[in-house]
Amino acid sequence: MRTIRVWQGVRTRRTEAAADPDTAPRRVTLPAAWDDAAAAALAALAPGSRPASLPTAADAWIRPIAERARGLGLAADIAEHLHLLLLHRRGAPAPEVWRGEAAASPRFVLNLPAFHEPGLGFDAAGFATAVDLAATALTLLAPEASAIGVGVADLDGLLAALGLDYEADAARAVAASLAALLRGRADATSAVMAHCFGAAGPPPAAVPPPPLALAVPGLAAAAEAACAAAASAPGLHHRATTSIAAAGEPEALLGVETGGIAPAFSPLGPDGRLTRAARARLAARGMTPDAALAALLGGQNPFPTAGAAPHAAMHDALAPFIHAMPARPALDATLQFRETLPARRSGYTQRASVGGHAVVLRTGEYQDGRLGEIALSLQKASAPFRGLMDSFAHAVSIGLQHGVPVEEFVQAFTFTRFGPAGAVEGDPAVGRATSLLDYVFRHLAANYLRRDIPAAEDEAPDTIGGGARDHAPLLPLDLPQAASPRARRRGLRVVGK
Repeated sequence: MRTIRVWQGVRTRRTEAAADPDTAPRRVTLPAAWDDAAAAALAALAPGSRPASLPTAADAWIRPIAERARGLGLAADIAEHLHLLLLHRRGAPAPEVWRGEAAASPRFVLNLPAFHEPGLGFDAAGFATAVDLAATALTLLAPEASAIGVGVADLDGLLAALGLDYEADAARAVAASLAALLRGRADATSAVMAHCFGAAGPPPAAVPPPPLALAVPGLAAAAEAACAAAASAPGLHHRATTSIAAAGEPEALLGVETGGIAPAFSPLGPDGRLTRAARARLAARGMTPDAALAALLGGQNPFPTAGAAPHAAMHDALAPFIHAMPARPALDATLQFRETLPARRSGYTQRASVGGHAVVLRTGEYQDGRLGEIALSLQKASAPFRGLMDSFAHAVSIGLQHGVPVEEFVQAFTFTRFGPAGAVEGDPAVGRATSLLDYVFRHLAANYLRRDIPAAEDEAPDTIGGGARDHAPLLPLDLPQAASPRARRRGLRVVGK
């Protein structure tokens, strides 16, 4: 195994990780401080199914770039700089680069918060150098590609580190200046690559002057200088050099919390703890987590979330500088955004038994009595089933807080059939239920919609393939008559040779 000097002395850990729950786990080696999400991303990015090491997997795509750079007499230390960029979690290429697959437009993502140093601010020079490095690497990797995509991720995390709210004018000014710096340096690098591989693209298109990013000293001047240098180039090697793409494994590997230029929609991470961005915004306001909790209990929300309008405004601010952008967020008047429940809210707890299995249903309400959340507790169920039902209740709560009517959930989940089911005890509003979900939404229909759902058809417990529902047509047409699975099983005979 080749020794890679950049990674020497880096404390690592080995763990079992899988790209998704349906994939067999593999052993991966990565820096000890990187989380399990990064381990799963490495398991997905590294080709094959054998044990994978981050330095080795990265060297597989970095080495061909370095060899081509040496052949052209370009920077001899490009391999070291690419390894350092990854080690510091500042940037990584798209999955197809890791896997050695051809791509019409190879991409590279830069993690914006990684360029911010507490007490020092945003490293604009380091960001500009990283853009040059990424554009050079993509060109050397695929010189025949007419377009490359150098992009950014976790804009909201950087804004939080700078003490800026996402919807503020100052935040859009910083973002636009960053986009202008990204575009200018990427185009300028493409012009340099044109001397090696030819100018396939036209001269750079004119871009508007970047706004004054007062929150980051020197950023606007650096962006203006980069755009001016690119504009003076006679031609580019690429027709496009910048893009903002959906988040994927490279972003997870880098520890990105929000994809692209989107705002954060929750202050909590997958582990249930405050995100880095949330902690940074609290620090910018001079609030501790304890003070934030006290504010929540007092009915205040110290974690405001941006809706579609600020996201659309941010999209518009960056669009003039980026070649390929995601779709602009829709400003549909009927689109509902999350309505936060009061920290201290009313509701009730309903205990019942469905088919002999105890269930506890808790509700949370808005001040006007509308249902805003539900929670389910099961005593006799297995741990996986309890976790599944808890996650289901959380998903329903999110839907309610985004404006989905209770009626929609009632229509979707009443009459669902799975065990436990049967007689309901302890709840006078519901007599029988065909499943736990059927019970929950019958109860909610009775208490929040003042509706009684018609009783479900009873079926014997052992009616696999022979119950009334099995004989009912599944489609609005005449189906061929055939014996049920139960009848077919009766016709089977065990025979010997």
